[in-house]
Amino acid sequence: LKGRHMNTGESYHRSTACQTWDAIVVGSGIGGLTCGGELEVLVQRIDPTSQPHLTTALEDVLAGLPVAVAQVVDGPQPLHGRTLAVLGGGSAYDGTLGGRRTDRAVADQVRALLRTGRTAHVEIGGEADTCPERMTLLVHIQAPRPRMLIFGAVDFAAALSRTGRFLGYHVTVCDARPAFATPERFPHADEIVVDWPHRYLERAEVDARTAICVLTHDAKFDVPLLRLALGLPVGYIGAMGSRRTHAHRLERLREAGVPAEHLAFLHSPIGLDLGAHTPEETAISITAEIIAHTNNGTGLPLSRLPGPIHGFAPVPPVPVPAA
Repeated sequence: LKGRHMNTGESYHRSTACQTWDAIVVGSGIGGLTCGGELEVLVQRIDPTSQPHLTTALEDVLAGLPVAVAQVVDGPQPLHGRTLAVLGGGSAYDGTLGGRRTDRAVADQVRALLRTGRTAHVEIGGEADTCPERMTLLVHIQAPRPRMLIFGAVDFAAALSRTGRFLGYHVTVCDARPAFATPERFPHADEIVVDWPHRYLERAEVDARTAICVLTHDAKFDVPLLRLALGLPVGYIGAMGSRRTHAHRLERLREAGVPAEHLAFLHSPIGLDLGAHTPEETAISITAEIIAHTNNGTGLPLSRLPGPIHGFAPVPPVPVPAA
């Protein structure tokens, strides 16, 4: 199979049922399929001569830029294997799926997926738009690790940096006190910054996948930091403190001019109600809330919910604009 498709350049896409043992062997490298099920296989030769945009995509990946490649996996046979790459962190695209209108619409949808960092299937075409054929695309996302910015070099931050790194975040711990912000206290952090939190955030690179966790529990740090953070296009902002502390913090933020719609984005008190007491339990509570918020989860026990346990939200079909 591999040799034939390497020689012809023809793409191969099949679905196959997996028994439990086969699924465990296959899933051991990709983190799934331990219960068996159906596996989709896609084989595609990468030819830099006919698809130079894929070479550019690889160069962007090596440079640390997020890249997305949309590939036709179902639809008209002549289009099978065609690719379109969103490059430069979303600023440009190259390649074609058959027409300029389709390419523009798909590029916009792929940019939205690129902000999530999650690979997905996308349906395009159909009766409601001008794309003549319905197609299924596999949009493969290759992005740097999302960032978790932890402010406040406290014991809770040490535990949170450990769970954040376990979840795949690039973890930064920031505190204005050099005696507390040390590598010895935070061995699991990728970066330790000694600076006032709001000053560091002013120059930090953030995006829609960034999680900001404010554990400083001190108004002189919290207010200027949250005033800035709540105006940034990040994925999650949480702040530690009791309900009384939260109420006082909201009052100060309103006095500082933060609009109500921005305040509504603040998760405070931070975390889910797990009955946590220790720093480690609190870190699990915080990361559980981040996961639920990122994936639109309920935070409820699965035993109390109906339906499939893997509730992936479908990506809506892409409308193709008229010329």
